[in-house]
Amino acid sequence: MENHREITTVQAATILISTIIGVGVLPLPLFAVRGGGSGAPLVTLAGIILAAIGLFIITILGTRHPQKTIITYGEDIVGKWIGKMCSMIVIFFFVILSALAAREFGEVVVSAVLRETPLEVTVFVMLLIACLSVRYNINTFAYIHNFYVPAILGPVLIIVAFSLKNANPLYLRPLIENDFYSMAKGMLTIAALFQGSFIVTMIIPFMKNPKKAIKASFWGIFISGGVYLLIVIATIAVFGTEEIKQIFWPTLELARTTALPGNILQRLDVIFLAVWVTAVFTTLFSSYYFTIYSIKQMAKLKDHRMLSFFMMPFVFFLAMLPQNILQLYDVIQIAGRAGLLITILYPAMLLAMDLFRSRRRREKSDVQES
Repeated sequence: MENHREITTVQAATILISTIIGVGVLPLPLFAVRGGGSGAPLVTLAGIILAAIGLFIITILGTRHPQKTIITYGEDIVGKWIGKMCSMIVIFFFVILSALAAREFGEVVVSAVLRETPLEVTVFVMLLIACLSVRYNINTFAYIHNFYVPAILGPVLIIVAFSLKNANPLYLRPLIENDFYSMAKGMLTIAALFQGSFIVTMIIPFMKNPKKAIKASFWGIFISGGVYLLIVIATIAVFGTEEIKQIFWPTLELARTTALPGNILQRLDVIFLAVWVTAVFTTLFSSYYFTIYSIKQMAKLKDHRMLSFFMMPFVFFLAMLPQNILQLYDVIQIAGRAGLLITILYPAMLLAMDLFRSRRRREKSDVQES
């Protein structure tokens, strides 16, 4: 593994940013408003903090086992068979995430751009691109993410900045509107949008300096979380909570109502959709890469490329299961909140057990020395 340590701290951070910022950008303000009303920015911030806690847990675990991913060191901590079972659950969850990302992409494209194109075609094409991309090695994986990050961040920040000229600060009050239960549900939904950050467990073994993974995680969650928070604030300040509840993709609507100075471009939604397609690709690319790479590790195969097309029919089948877009978003929210048990609680349990075992080993060695 040492011979392949070529990923830098900056590349690790960009992988996290481009993985996190993805399909969830479009419905993000709607999820936040449903949870917190005018207190949506507070709900979003709480979700970011929860996601950051989960990311730092998995990063600390990774730095304690810099030669392995969670698939392999999980077996070392909890035992071979329990570890394999937990790994299978993790892998299946990321198969679901890949399927939902591909389906959401298809729904948006068919609804907003290619109205005459069958949904199955758009989903299949995006999955095919992901299958072809994941056949490369981890260094190419890092370069692809590094290349696309500026193309994702730049236009999004420009749209948010110019949309604020139409903002009404009164829409952001009161800071707390809904009950605690609704806000907690909203927080969990927002935190679930950051589950792609789990990819860090696969990145650490290939980093030049695994100890700097915490720094990369900080910048990854800080930048992506900051972008999400700005989107929520700008969207609420422009539309207000009641109007957002009637819009399926508020961020896309924000881009439609935003114009550049001098009427250079009166509507930015076309540019935003192009950026969003890129963001969807990088998110799906990461979740699908993690899936097949984890299967390769669990099955102890020498190469992961043969798995890319083998898994595609299963992902496509799962992607087409929801009957319509309403059911799709219900599934996304339920699966996302339940998935926090896998992406936060499971690593937290592993870290607690690992720390306990390390303490026991130190105490035992101290006794033997004395």
